[in-house]
Amino acid sequence: MSAVREGLPEGRYGRSADERADRKLKIVGAALGVVLLGVIGWIGWDYMAGQSVSAEVIKFQVVSDTEVKVHLEVRKEASATGVCTVTSQDKEHGEVGRADFTFAQSEARVDEVVSLKTTARAAMIELVGCQPATFGR
Repeated sequence: MSAVREGLPEGRYGRSADERADRKLKIVGAALGVVLLGVIGWIGWDYMAGQSVSAEVIKFQVVSDTEVKVHLEVRKEASATGVCTVTSQDKEHGEVGRADFTFAQSEARVDEVVSLKTTARAAMIELVGCQPATFGR
C-alpha cells in the first residue's frame, strides 16, 4: 500500500508561511514598542524641562477666620520671576480665598511665608500651580 501525503514534510523546505508571519508580527510589535517608549520619554522630558518654576507647600497655619499663613518653598531659575497661585477651602470644600504670589528674588530656591486673606475660616490649602511671570500682557 502506498501512503498518501498532504503537503511537504515539515521543516524540510524552510519556514512555513505561518512562521514567517509570526516573525514579521514580532518585529513590527518590537518596533512599535520602541517607538512608543521613545514618545513617552520625549513627552516626559519636555514636561520636566518646561517646568522652570515649581513650588511646594511646607505647612500652613490658620491665624484667624480671615487669614492663613502659608510656608512655600519655590524652586526656579535664579534670574526668573515666578508667580504661584494658592487657594484655601473651608471644611465644606468651598473656596474661601485665592491669591497669586510673586517671587522675584535672585535665588534658585526661595523659602517664604505668605499671608492669604480669606472670606471665612479655612480648613485646607492648595497650591494650584506656578509659572514664570509674564509682564506686559
